[in-house]
Amino acid sequence: MAAMARLRDLAILLGGLLATTAVVAVRLVSDLSPTTAALALLLVVLLTATYGRLWIAISVALAATLGLNFYFLPPVGTLNIAEPQNWVALVTFLITAVIASNLSAAAQAREGEAVARRNEVTRLFDLTRDVLLTSETTGAIDALARHVARRFELTGVAICLPDEQGWRIHQGGRDDVDIDRDVLNGAMAKARGALEFDARQRAYGGQTSIETGGGRLSIVPLRHGTRAVGLLVANAPPLDVGTLDAVAGVVAIAIERTQFLHEREAAERLRQKADLGAALLASLSHDLKTPLTAIRVAVENLRDESQPSDRQEQAGAAVVELERLNRLFQDILDMARIDASAMDVSRQWVTPADIVDAAAAQVRHALEGHPFEVEADGETQVDLDPRIASAALSHLLENAARYSAATQPILVRASVEHDGLHVSVEDRGPGLAANELEHLFERFFRGTVARHIAAGTGMGLAITRGLLNAVGGRVWAENVPEGGARFSMVVPAARRSVPMIV
Repeated sequence: MAAMARLRDLAILLGGLLATTAVVAVRLVSDLSPTTAALALLLVVLLTATYGRLWIAISVALAATLGLNFYFLPPVGTLNIAEPQNWVALVTFLITAVIASNLSAAAQAREGEAVARRNEVTRLFDLTRDVLLTSETTGAIDALARHVARRFELTGVAICLPDEQGWRIHQGGRDDVDIDRDVLNGAMAKARGALEFDARQRAYGGQTSIETGGGRLSIVPLRHGTRAVGLLVANAPPLDVGTLDAVAGVVAIAIERTQFLHEREAAERLRQKADLGAALLASLSHDLKTPLTAIRVAVENLRDESQPSDRQEQAGAAVVELERLNRLFQDILDMARIDASAMDVSRQWVTPADIVDAAAAQVRHALEGHPFEVEADGETQVDLDPRIASAALSHLLENAARYSAATQPILVRASVEHDGLHVSVEDRGPGLAANELEHLFERFFRGTVARHIAAGTGMGLAITRGLLNAVGGRVWAENVPEGGARFSMVVPAARRSVPMIV
């Protein structure tokens, strides 16, 4: 490309000189007036300036001035000028030629800049289209680096993104960009400084250039808004700072778009997982709970007084285990619903006594043998989901019954306060270890004492917290001075007095 430009310049220069020589040659064969010769030579200079560079036009202008002086201005055949008016004509000719050459060169420069800007805009548009057509997230940044190198004819491009391990460098172009990590750290620190716009270079601050063994590298920050997120490194680019900054802006947008696509894919996977979980829950609820209920009814029917006592005991034990299995299955379903955020809230007006009765009915086998004391408000109603509230309370009741002796009482207090339903469950068991209080409601956690008293899965208290979180409630535990533990729960709800029935 450079050799062709040099040949073109040489051809224009020779053409201008030959045209000047041709005008002079006319003087040798005809009586051409100085005025006509000056106009003809000025036309040659203007044509040369139109198609050639400034230095070519000035060279031809000087040659034309010398030819005009030597062949047309008296004394002819010398470079001397006899009359002052001829000096004026000669100087005027030279100034006109130089001014015309400068104007033509300026017009060519503006045309060249316009073409360069048009090419930059076209390349930026093509790069933007490449970004929009990229729908994959795997290898998207590497493909982006290759697009930049191809669209702007760069021999080497690197998109450098910081991470916890240092830098992730995505190469593009024919040659890999080799840059020291300390240089990247310094450039990144500079890019995170105050953001200033340079109107002359049409770029924001933070750009830098360094010399390496492989040549000169230009480093431009990649910014999301005002925040620097990485660096664009180009190997000896033929682009100005403003264009590089514009390219870096497109690259930053492309990186942000890639992140959005990745998040969208992750969200889609979560949605599919939630749909699968909901379908699985529906299937389990129907396909497992129904046969468990049928088996329980069948075993209950076998508990006939006419059967031998050992058969009745076996049937009773089977019923207890079926209740335990049904309870465990319900725990698994509740845990799955909590994980899938699939808790349906259906509010209605109920009294605290109704909640306690429903919860006790769910774990009646666990409460058998325990003195059960209830202090529940039956005169005030609260607006909440009774299924969720009673299920959460049932786990607290089951926990109290499991870890206290059969002869020890379980005390339940339920009341309505200004912020909703308050329920507490007290037992007279071994109490809670102080260092385990903060872990009680974690999934599958079982305290040291609890593991030696009774078998369990460690899901009950975690399910209670999950159920209450779904309705904005809370639960906590503490030891009581008389011995044992107290579990308290609060469910936010509006309240009203029980309507009078007329």
